[in-house]
Amino acid sequence: MQKRMSESYTVKTSNVMPPDTNSHHTLYGGRLMEYIDDVASIAARRHSRAKVVTASIDSVDFLEPINLGDVVILESMVTHTGNSSMEILVKISKETLDNDCERKLAAFSFLTFVALDDDYKPLQVPTLIADNERLKWLGETGKERSEHRRHRRERSKALREFFATDLLD
Repeated sequence: MQKRMSESYTVKTSNVMPPDTNSHHTLYGGRLMEYIDDVASIAARRHSRAKVVTASIDSVDFLEPINLGDVVILESMVTHTGNSSMEILVKISKETLDNDCERKLAAFSFLTFVALDDDYKPLQVPTLIADNERLKWLGETGKERSEHRRHRRERSKALREFFATDLLD
């Protein structure tokens, strides 16, 4: 089975209110990560039509502070698939709703989700069809990002032994 990338496209928009901000009056990184995981999980579910779990977050690259009073817009979509895994891109923009109504790219992140069946075992997901040339490039470069994640996961497994004891021991 195949699905278009656009079928998983998901948008989340939120006001940045005082409880969402730190002492610099910018959006807490942890709050943004919560939003990222939420919108990415919806895109993964839309693609797989199954239960999903977050397998990894590659990084969150913060490019612009998101300030108190801004609107934060998160756009997500499945950009690459494996057998049961899905890579999700989340593009984060900020928008000021004053006279300028300026929108800027504030951050982006790639996450990996795994689809699960009713017994919580990995479930095969549909392959992807790119809707246009830009999305085709994302899909083609997804294999390289997937390989990078595989190497990082192997290093993490090796570090598991290191972290098995207290750091000060």
